Amino acid sequence: MGRVTDLAVFSALLTDEGRALLADLRHYEPAQELAVASRLRRSHPAELVSAALGQARLRQRAVAKFGADDAYRMYFTPNGVEQSTRRTVAEHRAAGFARLGVRSVADLCCGIGGDAIALARAGVSVLAVDRDPLAVAAARANAEELGLSDLIEVRQADVTEVDTSPYDAVFVDPARRGGRGRIFDPEAYSPPLSWAVDAARGAPHAALKIAPGIPHEIVPPEAEAEWISDGGDVKEAVLWFGTAPGAVRATLLPSGASLATPAPPPAPPVRKVGRYLYEPDGAVIRAHLVAEVARELDGGLVDETIAYVTADELRPTPYATAYEITDVLPFNLKKLKALLREREVGTLTVKKRGSAVEPEELRRKVKPKGPNAATVILTRVAGAPTMLVGRPAGLPEQG
Repeated sequence: MGRVTDLAVFSALLTDEGRALLADLRHYEPAQELAVASRLRRSHPAELVSAALGQARLRQRAVAKFGADDAYRMYFTPNGVEQSTRRTVAEHRAAGFARLGVRSVADLCCGIGGDAIALARAGVSVLAVDRDPLAVAAARANAEELGLSDLIEVRQADVTEVDTSPYDAVFVDPARRGGRGRIFDPEAYSPPLSWAVDAARGAPHAALKIAPGIPHEIVPPEAEAEWISDGGDVKEAVLWFGTAPGAVRATLLPSGASLATPAPPPAPPVRKVGRYLYEPDGAVIRAHLVAEVARELDGGLVDETIAYVTADELRPTPYATAYEITDVLPFNLKKLKALLREREVGTLTVKKRGSAVEPEELRRKVKPKGPNAATVILTRVAGAPTMLVGRPAGLPEQG
């Protein structure tokens, strides 16, 4: 379907009839879509019904990112749902701009407007720009639906031709997906990362949203690099300009805990496995700040290539999950199976880092059975395949 046709159908969703259809579909079950479509087509145009059903499916998917209150009022495109910033992350970034005293932002590659919404809610005036007419229509509709039109101006344009000089800051969210899926080369982003960096350098403040797997060596020296996780999942990295050149930061949402250093610290020592094992948050690992966590815990690595920290004491930290280790065994499935049988372990959590064994495969082979629970961590210790057996720290011993 062509963009002009798409836009006409999308516009129909903004009419009273389209809004009524979407309200009717808020709680529909996708498994009943054929029956629902047949019912609605008796009183509405077939093309509008199809568009409403598609939008209802997108809204259901968007709840995980935007929350039900916003998602069921907003309008989405398939790419918009896929590529939009999660609301908690967008709010965190908007708060960062606000702390810098930014009052206006040019939001380039705005998509359906998720970041623009967060910025406006933080009291920032936004110019939201995208070249996709359907995304622009959705962003404009979303600003209106959420009562933010006074703070968000939406413009269809090529972002490389937009004059950003009147704005306090620039935010760029390049497209990182193409016809063949995810794009890993930053110069293949649309627009390329090099263009976004040049745009950032020309503004008093800027933030560039990038994939969390970006190599550290291509981060510009004048940028602060921040890796963000939400609920334990790494969501994105951001290059900040006009803040702390060369600094690296890991931010964990929803708590807001933030670990930062002027530069990545030197690697921590490798040491014998102690009583506790700490699994750093993914943002800490991506930011190369495992050494900083090890320093805070007075610990070391179990292996120079593995991001597990071991220590003799249990210390509270928001940056890692702690496990109490009861057994350190060379990798041997027969020994593990015997140990789990002896301790009547039926609930087995398997974690891995630096091991080729898949958790489901291990569970299938050891056949856990019994009333107790345990955690098995498959990893390398000083280069050797190793099984660490234990439990989340702080839980009472079982059996």
